[in-house]
Amino acid sequence: MSDDDDLLERARAWAAQDPDPATRAELESLIGQGASAELADRFAGTLEFGTAGLRGALGAGPNRMNRVVVLRAAAGLAAYLRESGAPDGAPVVIGYDARHNSDVFARDTAEVVTGAGLQALTLPRPLPTPLLAFAIRDLGCVAGVMVTASHNPPQDNGYKVYLGDGSQIIPPADAEIAARIAAVGAVADIPRGDGGEVLGDEVLDRYVATVVDLAGGGPRDLDLVYTPLHGVGGAVALSALRQAGFAEPHVVVAQAEPDPDFPTVPFPNPEEPGALDLATELAAEVGADLVVANDPDADRCAVAVPGGPHGWQMLRGDELGALLAQHVLGLRRQGVYATSIVSSSLLGKMALAEKQLYAETLTGFKWIGRVEDLAFGYEEAIGYCVDPAHVKDKDGISALLMVCDIAARAKAAGRTLRDLLDDLARTYGLHATDQLSVRMDDVAAIPAVVDRLRDDPPTSLGGLAVEGVDDLSLGSPGVPPTFGLRFRLADHARVVVRPSGTEPKIKCYLEVVIPVDDSDHNGVDAARINAVGRLDAIRGDLQAAAGL
Repeated sequence: MSDDDDLLERARAWAAQDPDPATRAELESLIGQGASAELADRFAGTLEFGTAGLRGALGAGPNRMNRVVVLRAAAGLAAYLRESGAPDGAPVVIGYDARHNSDVFARDTAEVVTGAGLQALTLPRPLPTPLLAFAIRDLGCVAGVMVTASHNPPQDNGYKVYLGDGSQIIPPADAEIAARIAAVGAVADIPRGDGGEVLGDEVLDRYVATVVDLAGGGPRDLDLVYTPLHGVGGAVALSALRQAGFAEPHVVVAQAEPDPDFPTVPFPNPEEPGALDLATELAAEVGADLVVANDPDADRCAVAVPGGPHGWQMLRGDELGALLAQHVLGLRRQGVYATSIVSSSLLGKMALAEKQLYAETLTGFKWIGRVEDLAFGYEEAIGYCVDPAHVKDKDGISALLMVCDIAARAKAAGRTLRDLLDDLARTYGLHATDQLSVRMDDVAAIPAVVDRLRDDPPTSLGGLAVEGVDDLSLGSPGVPPTFGLRFRLADHARVVVRPSGTEPKIKCYLEVVIPVDDSDHNGVDAARINAVGRLDAIRGDLQAAAGL
């Protein structure tokens, strides 16, 4: 049998088991057209089930997100839970966002869960991912599933899995679940029950109450602009702000309602250039104090402040992380303050100054959320865990409430968030971070960039000597191996290079530390100018060395 004949045979077999008439017709059309290149891509492998669960483009075939893939994933997860000791009727909570087919994937998952003898509890409508993480522990579940692709493009969807402690899966659970998925037979043979129970708003109300408690009872005079970026965070964030005593924010009307096509942004990611343009334009129009935004599944939070060359400037993830950490440290919360290896080194110095423990983890909240005795955690990709007692994952709603509380307190004292950041720079030195992020059409080319830098590392970057190169694939104390490199530069500067865990990108994380001259009234401004120059120089040299 030729390769083309084998491909067509596999495609026909997949179409025969596909319960979704839309994707079945899509695949049958490709078969009829003899579209071998497109079929080859869809059958080149299967979406890999790993520590991020599943994520990929919607469409027919094993290398896409569709009902067959989801049914098999749900069956594999259910088998893993039963074999791990989950008793009859043990509850599994299921949430979903407003992307294309999220509700369908959630319903399929619920039917497979009940078919395996477990209890399926589905959240009442499209709601934020952190609510799912909260609900697992609040309801005493053995696991949770969130159907979401977070901030990915509109053609994608995904499937995140959490275990009973409320944290995302990590090795070896991911591999063990993947093995159960691989062992699933024909889709038609998967036992399916009813859809289980659709929950009311009680768990949502309890979640919002915990978020409101975080805001304390301080000043509330704050003029806000808010955007949920076409996602599911809007109603929840507005309810929390209202209950906490803040005035109704100005909402970006064009982005206020969930829309899986994200019509006003090229990528529904607050970090992407242009994503917050409508929000900052509205802020300039109404004279707001602050812009706050969530990504589409509301597990991340972005903040913009007045200033900068365009009138408004988005705070970097590390800047907002430092502000939130300073606030939590000020509350005298005991425990471990944690961030990822690609985030700023500032948090470690802040924790040390307050006699708190500090930890670094691999990127992703699947690692940060599992830090024992976690008091606060964040990563530079605008993800923040400000209330690990209730949500052991990044939570854009609780972070939003806390930063509004910080900003309102600062405003009452005649100060701004930028002033608070200047205070930190004077105390610890200016820690400035930036990123070189390159989207690559050929995913296979990404590891070659890392290999090139490992085999022929630069001796200097931006005029700073490279004092050491750490191969992160070898691991380090307390941090498992991961594919990437860390360059240790003179003057406490640092560069980390790694592939993105969720997108076809190579990411390079840059940090410089610039002392601030306390005797100079403009010392922080001078340090910022110095930092911009150093970061630009490092970025240029790194780009050349990596061949990007």
